Amino acid sequence: MTSAVKWAAFVLVAVMLGLQVVRPAHTNPATDPALTLERTVDVPPDVLNTFASACNDCHSNQTNWRWYTYVAPISWFTVSDVNRGRAELNFSVWGSYRARMRETRLRAICELARKRRMPLPAYALVHREANLSSSQITALCEWTAHAAPATAR
Repeated sequence: MTSAVKWAAFVLVAVMLGLQVVRPAHTNPATDPALTLERTVDVPPDVLNTFASACNDCHSNQTNWRWYTYVAPISWFTVSDVNRGRAELNFSVWGSYRARMRETRLRAICELARKRRMPLPAYALVHREANLSSSQITALCEWTAHAAPATAR
């Protein structure tokens, strides 16, 4: 190896190590169990299983922070994605949403799953269990169509 290549490798390793110092907060906020989706709406077990495998890491306060989510720069993207996901839809605080918000989120769950925009493609690439089958999408959409009128009450 030439000295320039060795120097470049050393600088690259030093930069990567330096990046590890800047760590975003990996949070799982406390949750009032009475406000969770499964406590406030009747959700079939197959739909709950789909949420657990494909949605909860970004859309609940029960994120499973895997080892690689602590490695920069991946950590920055994952924490940002989770924070944005929770801000848009959080199953852990479902009971605090007003009826209109619940209704729009239910429609979005079906629509985004059908269009394969959720879960995010990058997430589904790493988490094969998050790739939704046609039957899972159908079950989600049937449940959201059934649950939407119930949220108006």
